[in-house]
Amino acid sequence: MKITQKIKTMIKSFFKSSHRETIELDNLYRFLGIEPDRDGQVTSEATYFACMKVLSEAIGKLPLKLLKYNEKNGVETARAHSLYYALHDRPNPYMTSSTFWSTVEYNRNHYGNAYVWIHGAGKNLKLWILPSTDVELWYDDAKLLADQPDLIYIYSSGGKRYCFGSEEILHFKSSNTLEGLVGVSVQDQLKRTLDGAVKSQKMLNRMYDSGFTAKAVLNYTGSLNDSNVKELVKMTQAYASGELSDDGIKDIIPIPLGFSFTPINVKLADNQFIEVRQYSALQIASAFGIKPYQIGDYTKSSYASAEAQQLSFYVDTLLYIIKQYEEELSYKLLSREEIDAGYHFKFNVAVILRADLATQIKTLSTGVGNFIYTPNEARALLDLEAKEGGDKLLGNGASIPVELTGSQYIKDSKEGGNNDD
Repeated sequence: MKITQKIKTMIKSFFKSSHRETIELDNLYRFLGIEPDRDGQVTSEATYFACMKVLSEAIGKLPLKLLKYNEKNGVETARAHSLYYALHDRPNPYMTSSTFWSTVEYNRNHYGNAYVWIHGAGKNLKLWILPSTDVELWYDDAKLLADQPDLIYIYSSGGKRYCFGSEEILHFKSSNTLEGLVGVSVQDQLKRTLDGAVKSQKMLNRMYDSGFTAKAVLNYTGSLNDSNVKELVKMTQAYASGELSDDGIKDIIPIPLGFSFTPINVKLADNQFIEVRQYSALQIASAFGIKPYQIGDYTKSSYASAEAQQLSFYVDTLLYIIKQYEEELSYKLLSREEIDAGYHFKFNVAVILRADLATQIKTLSTGVGNFIYTPNEARALLDLEAKEGGDKLLGNGASIPVELTGSQYIKDSKEGGNNDD
């Protein structure tokens, strides 16, 4: 079976798997003493999920374009290039560009590495995301697979192993890397912090289930043997936990004569529960490069406007990620001749730095009036059609070339001599 068919089969089998099979597999893991879904527990933590969502959607929002420097030192969109459609619109038959790049970014953050198989070339190019957990990276310094040392990506699926050279895989790694070859995920870097956040959420869930009653003391007089004590505690627990709710017994706990039931309540304020959770949330967000306001913490917001917030997020967080994507794509998908000819991939960050309409119009009007944009270029940025005569640079009539600056104050020497006579 070809690897392309393997990936298609894997996708189909994923959607056909039943909930019952998942539960049985989890039970088997627990029987073997293995935590069945650590990834699922981490991603269910609210702050971790919010950070992953912000970053993956931020990359998915950005249109990826193939650009080229022209002879006039300008930049034009290379829509006629054979790679443009695959990268800008449809990397593979099952994913749009937005879904594809957001999924790549999700894997890059969650596992520390995202791997994309480059299948085909030109108009037949297809990009397939390989499961990060099924890919190993080896360095062939012994030259066993090629004449030159190279990085080898080994993908395991269905009991088989597939080897890919470095030129066949797009490898996007996190910034947390010690040797520059393999990234380290945030969940591995912050394992203890994330485990604590997950446990705190579980504790809160249990407290909700128990009506914020942590434990209780059952007082009684006289003596009871161990079996009677266990039976009494079991019956009391059944009434208190709502196990008999199907029989209409929800809020009543019967206590025998001479017994008393004293609940031990837990006050979250006494344990600074909220403060500790907020501190953990800020630690997790900081590791991702996410600003506090992006996870709903507006206590220390000091930005003058929404545009300033987005600019800070772009410069402090997204710029490194985007630059890595652009460099990897340009190196792996373009030939040396195309790179020398000025072709390069670039994400359009204007979509997240876009101001309100009034500010956009004012900025574009200033650009048109100062010979930066032609009217049609400014109209294109507002998604308006071009107009006849709008392809010429316009500006203030008082503007002159820099080399002629001051010439208007110099009188003709000949004319000055005639006046003296």
